[in-house]
Amino acid sequence: MSRLACAVVPVVLAMTVFAGIGGAQEVKTTAGPVKGTTVGNGAIRVFSGIPYAAPPVGDLRWRPPQPVAPWQLVKDATTPGPACTQGKVFDDISFPQQSEDCLTVNVYAPVEATRLPVMVWIHGGGFQAGGGPEPRHDGQAFARKGIVLVTMNYRLGVFGFLAHPELTRESAGSASGNYGLLDQVAALRWVKDNIAAFGGDPGNVTIFGESAGSFAVSGLMASPLGKGLFHKAIGQSGAFFGATLGPGSLAAAEQQGVAFARATGADTLAALRGKPAQELLDAATASKQHFSPVIDGYFLPRDVPATYAAGEQSHVPLLAGWNADEIRTAVTLRPQKPTVQTFTEHTRQQFGVHAEAVLRAYSASTDAEALESAAALASDMFIGYSTWKWIEMHLATGRSPVYRYSFDRQIPVPTGHTVMGAPVTAKDIGARHAGEIEYVFGSLERSLPKVPWEDVDRKLSDTMTSYWVNFARTGDPNGPALPRWSPYAAAARRVMHLDVSVKLADEIHRARYEALDAFLQAQRAAPTTHVRP
Repeated sequence: MSRLACAVVPVVLAMTVFAGIGGAQEVKTTAGPVKGTTVGNGAIRVFSGIPYAAPPVGDLRWRPPQPVAPWQLVKDATTPGPACTQGKVFDDISFPQQSEDCLTVNVYAPVEATRLPVMVWIHGGGFQAGGGPEPRHDGQAFARKGIVLVTMNYRLGVFGFLAHPELTRESAGSASGNYGLLDQVAALRWVKDNIAAFGGDPGNVTIFGESAGSFAVSGLMASPLGKGLFHKAIGQSGAFFGATLGPGSLAAAEQQGVAFARATGADTLAALRGKPAQELLDAATASKQHFSPVIDGYFLPRDVPATYAAGEQSHVPLLAGWNADEIRTAVTLRPQKPTVQTFTEHTRQQFGVHAEAVLRAYSASTDAEALESAAALASDMFIGYSTWKWIEMHLATGRSPVYRYSFDRQIPVPTGHTVMGAPVTAKDIGARHAGEIEYVFGSLERSLPKVPWEDVDRKLSDTMTSYWVNFARTGDPNGPALPRWSPYAAAARRVMHLDVSVKLADEIHRARYEALDAFLQAQRAAPTTHVRP
């Protein structure tokens, strides 16, 4: 699913160079000393582009991340490193500097930080695009609230998720294809070993991410490699429980890798590793192959839902939710809007014997109602269901508190904004996919300066950042001057609605997710007839 269909306010997210205010800041990591800078009138230290693993180039391409070579001289950490090599996937993400040598982290910390809670952000982008140091991931708001924030890069696309029989055979874990996820594990190990030097508490680490980053959080909770590296988890829109973003089987991914290698003219793994990065990127783009996580038997020993069903995931507090209108624009901006007839016909074609249950849950007695139901169904099949199922499964077997939210704010758009020549309104777009990121990070103006933000947006942003910070601190999002947020529990499924008015309410639309659950569980039982949205 293209983010063009979800994010209609284009932004060029360039690598940010932080200007120093005050003196240089120096910290010794396990690999060597680094020098950062300060921002926020000298109150916040920023360290950018710190290597957490060796460059995955040459013979290290498509291998698990290796230890970084130590250094003696002070390494400059005032400028983010390049983004991981990626194609032009989304119009609103652009990195002038890209490289396979990209495995770096960025740290934001209050100047006087001592054993503060740590939050580690995993960016989204469908496992194909994105990077840690995007302007919307600016960590100053978290640092001002007493958090040490870490963002990371991890390998993407063909470089992060190519599986191949030869790669599997050479691996100590008899696995291939999840290098980007293994990078995340390496970054978390770097945090465990080094974050105390930056004023963070390695015993109080929260992982959080959006879209593919949220999928990764659900996967890290399921992976034995993630055990003990984090203590709380936040998921924003997405998990490995639905119809999109895999993970697929290792065998199928290996065959995809064999076909890709042949298409490039490489008859050996060494030849494939010897090809220039741009040639591989171009070949992947031309092939239209989607390289994404797999059930490799190592990072993911088995299917993620099966791990949660057995109660074998990390038993940590979870705060998770999704946006009310994830891909509403895929429906509202179509030239041909759905009608009662077309929505009903399409639903019956897509869901077969489950269609009547789905149509009862997504009612369409009028064309206007059909449009709203089509938009809701598209968003739920894209992201909403998978996040709901994750929450339900962790509630059932996780032995830890769960908090659920719905981000409902119709995000403002610039006056006169158009898509494909047609004017659009905030109602057309709604609470779009990824739209909550700027609110969570308190980066509204820094990230999207042309949007006519209102005071209610700034207040909502501050509230959301505070909830996230409180949860990272104690596993409970509640705090002074905040609306009370009760846990999501079997006896009282309560959802915090984040909007102009922030309020807790009983779960609604449960029938929708139960209908989709019945359909998707049937598809999982009969994979040869699997239908994707």
